[in-house]
Amino acid sequence: MTEQPDPREADDFDDIVEAETTRDPDLAVIEAGSRTLRTHGGAPQGEAVPGRPADPEVDAALRAVETELAGRWGETKLEPSVRRIAALMDVLGEPQRAYPTIHITGTNGKTSTARMIEALLGAFELRTGRYTSPHVQSITERISLDGLPISAERFVETYDDIKPYVEMVDAREEFRLSFFEVLTGMAYAAFADAPVDVAVIEVGMGGSWDATNVIDAGVAVVTPIDLDHTDRLGNTPAEIAVEKSGIIKQGATVILAQQPVDAAQVMLKKAVETDATVAREGMEFGIVRREVAVGGQLLTLRGLGGEYEDVFLPLYGAHQAHNALVALAAVEAFFGVGSQQPGPLDIDTVRKAFAAVVSPGRLEVVRRSPTVVLDAAHNPAGARATADGLTEAFGFSRLIGVIAASADKDVKGVLEAFEPVLAEVVVTANTSMRSMDVDELAALAVEVFGDDRVVVEPRLDDAIEAAITLAEEEDEYAGAGVLVTGSVFTVGDARLLLKRG
Repeated sequence: MTEQPDPREADDFDDIVEAETTRDPDLAVIEAGSRTLRTHGGAPQGEAVPGRPADPEVDAALRAVETELAGRWGETKLEPSVRRIAALMDVLGEPQRAYPTIHITGTNGKTSTARMIEALLGAFELRTGRYTSPHVQSITERISLDGLPISAERFVETYDDIKPYVEMVDAREEFRLSFFEVLTGMAYAAFADAPVDVAVIEVGMGGSWDATNVIDAGVAVVTPIDLDHTDRLGNTPAEIAVEKSGIIKQGATVILAQQPVDAAQVMLKKAVETDATVAREGMEFGIVRREVAVGGQLLTLRGLGGEYEDVFLPLYGAHQAHNALVALAAVEAFFGVGSQQPGPLDIDTVRKAFAAVVSPGRLEVVRRSPTVVLDAAHNPAGARATADGLTEAFGFSRLIGVIAASADKDVKGVLEAFEPVLAEVVVTANTSMRSMDVDELAALAVEVFGDDRVVVEPRLDDAIEAAITLAEEEDEYAGAGVLVTGSVFTVGDARLLLKRG
């Protein structure tokens, strides 16, 4: 059938919009490979963020799938219902019912929390599936098995397997399945086919009508709620919480991170309505001690079953410690700790799991001399957490920011959050077609930083090079650094650029 325009223009998914598959060809400096940045020691590494497939045939097949997905409603449009995804699950034989799930919503911290939950479950020898968004570099990152993104070959096979069923639903619905809905269907099918022992599922946006919300998760996790997507979810934390509370199912256990009072009240009301059990950060579980350590932080956490001492977390920032605490409580709840099972989980297993956690693009160091840090903060709350983490963990004598952001975000709010920690800012663009015009971004930056602290570089590679040059004006041992931030897409582009060195 002919695809009709979405009657409701949607704001971005919580993080997803930063990673739509279509890029502006005029900004495609990454793929053009016009020049190589000086990296001076270290490029992003690790299988958590795969590059393009080395095999040309596999790469071509993956690109064909990406092109077909890009022809659907993008992640900037949605129709608020689960009708189409429910229809897809029906014709696929309800694959999402084949395994228990942990469902995660909130404003910030969802992906990091999902990664930590996955690491803990895997350490206890459970086979895991994880569905998160957006991707930093490769679309295959969104669907993980046993802690690693599925291969490009398996991604293509999964798409080919469900494609006839997708087309069947397309033919009988008013609107075709969206990009995100198809990916969600692929994830649920891949997890059933594996099969996994448990799936960790991150919502796209909100909760009630999010495409992921065709599961009956026994554990619902709510990370901190803040103002974002106000035109779709509401203008207050309480209004936003109403939509996000939709993932709380009958009889579930709710793991509630620290929340604004009005948002917490909404969640508690929903829990009463669904006969759910609630565990609240600061009440039933909490952080006992937190110390900055080399390469991360050392934690003592009070979980649902007791204390966990000397837990090393190789991530920076107080917000990541809180994410770790929430992840621990979620896994305890999954195993029945505090109810059916007395006492804490095995401490050595917990320590091993947290010590191995990675969260690409979240205060991630990608080079030294000077230090370059990547962070995907794209709303004011996320930017404030990043700024605090930078101040605590790095102690830069002078920090230069490189910022490219999406036009429909609260960009001024992000700039204001970073202003106290950035000596200067280089404004630029990323390869997303949603990237804010550089001149518009520069005008906002001048309002916040003043004209003498703003540098304009239309291309991201030039912007990073300019920031490194400014940082190198300091003595080699003076402790200057560079922060690249503003969106997930900016971080993905920067990783690709820096990896070329």
